[in-house]
Amino acid sequence: MTNINASAPETAPANVPYITLNDGNRIPQIGLGVLRIDDDGVVPVVESALAAGYRHIDGAAGYNNEAGVGRALAATGYNAGEQRKSLWLTTKLKDSEQGYDSARRAFDRQLGLLQVDYVDMYMLHWPTPFNWRSGETWKAFDEFRAEGRVKTLGVCNFLPEHLERLHKETGEWPAINQIELHPTWQQRDVVAYCKEHGIAVEAYSPMARGADLNAGDGTIARIAAAHGVTEAQVILRWHIENGTIIIPKSVHADRQKQNLDLFGFALTPDEHAAIDALDGPTRAGHDPLTFTYA
Repeated sequence: MTNINASAPETAPANVPYITLNDGNRIPQIGLGVLRIDDDGVVPVVESALAAGYRHIDGAAGYNNEAGVGRALAATGYNAGEQRKSLWLTTKLKDSEQGYDSARRAFDRQLGLLQVDYVDMYMLHWPTPFNWRSGETWKAFDEFRAEGRVKTLGVCNFLPEHLERLHKETGEWPAINQIELHPTWQQRDVVAYCKEHGIAVEAYSPMARGADLNAGDGTIARIAAAHGVTEAQVILRWHIENGTIIIPKSVHADRQKQNLDLFGFALTPDEHAAIDALDGPTRAGHDPLTFTYA
């Protein structure tokens, strides 16, 4: 089961707590997402995040910017040695490369682009239940872990039935399920299932790509004003208090710093409950039952 040692958390730079995973590894609770940043543009974004204190970068083959992430890691020294050990680096397999042999080829290519010897987490990007290959792909993932080239295995966008099927085929629960999760799309059934089976929940689009900043007829703004923080910080703090791992994306250095600055205030029980009450029926992203990120 995931946990936060709230009394005396072991912290990454910028006082970010770690979440302990079901495999014993520990991941910084806040990371930088790099979706929709081109290969050249991602270099200064990763560099500024590392300078701000981020020690968790969340990437993917499907973002088509792994080479840029690799150049940033090499330029800052975070691709090797002690600095590499201080960084949690995640990447994901393209759905079109699922399958045992294709996953092995893809992973070798991805390590080369990232200019690292290992990644901290490798993930299935979408379950693609209409073309299910997660079980055979996981065999390759398990080998990467045994080879020391991956520490933690995870999935993205898996619903309970997909997690159940993966467990039936592999005998293993992933360490993390990264899902779309924000105040207006809380996926409580998925979150409950993950918690029941010791799977940490990681939120992408933690602010619904900005749409939730205005959720609840000013609810978020009122809470932000009460604490002297931004609406984004209120939503991210709500995630932190829920024990959720978050990967907010920002290409601006000042916003990157704000997104780490979540530990100087706490929501009251009423404020937290008011954000809980914003849950709604509409996702901002794609449906895991039908989507593939080729």
